[in-house]
Amino acid sequence: MNLLKKTPILAGIALWGLLVVGTVFANESKGSILIRVAAYNVEFGKSTTPEQVGKMFKPYKLDMIGFNEVPDGDWTARVGKVLGMSYSYVGKISSANHKDKYKSILSRTPLQDTVEHELSVERRRSWNPASVVSATTKIDGVPVALYSLHICRSKDSHNAGHAYRLANEVLPKDKTDRVIVLGDFNNNMGDTAMKMLEASGYKPTWKDLKVDVSKEFTYNALKPEQPNAGVIDHIFYNNLPRTKVIDGGIIELKKPLSDHKPVWAELAFPRVLK
Repeated sequence: MNLLKKTPILAGIALWGLLVVGTVFANESKGSILIRVAAYNVEFGKSTTPEQVGKMFKPYKLDMIGFNEVPDGDWTARVGKVLGMSYSYVGKISSANHKDKYKSILSRTPLQDTVEHELSVERRRSWNPASVVSATTKIDGVPVALYSLHICRSKDSHNAGHAYRLANEVLPKDKTDRVIVLGDFNNNMGDTAMKMLEASGYKPTWKDLKVDVSKEFTYNALKPEQPNAGVIDHIFYNNLPRTKVIDGGIIELKKPLSDHKPVWAELAFPRVLK
């Protein structure tokens, strides 16, 4: 067979291959729901306005945002006004009883089951009170729960820290199949707190994204020339089969809006659980 006769056959095979790949991709897309989330410690709005934060987040087309150290009142809702995200929930417990260090959730879709869980502990080297706010929503018709937290560091081996209460008392009671936990953990990957969360069935987005967090930092964004605390802001998700992280990372800003850097992720959860 000469080259002229082979060409139509090769072209046909190539086209068939593209159709197969396209069909598989389409089926996988139909079988998953995509969720874009972010976490941001805004340091009680000290260095920014909600409108500036909204403008910064606009290119990411987020479905939900978890804020911490956020001012009370309509601060979160004002970010939502810029982004076209109309639903918000602000907790009532301010971290360490400091002014305007609340936790909040901003969503593009209506929020349900909004609640705040206190995580305070009687333990040295812990600041109190600490808490996590949570809410559920439906994205593309599928229920998703989101937790936005601010807890203190618990690096040593113990069973009485904020992360321990989160992993052992709060999250196990959630009956939602698809759960995202994000915020300022004040812990680095490898700390006891992070290991407890992973042991309870949650996975950090950094692993799927193959981000070497030992070479990055999210605090202190305002003083990058000084020794930093590493990556202490994280996004976790319950590790269901066929769940994966599509995109995400640390958002690097030329002019920081807070002492923390925001983090974001796009996750693909299975639409149907088997």
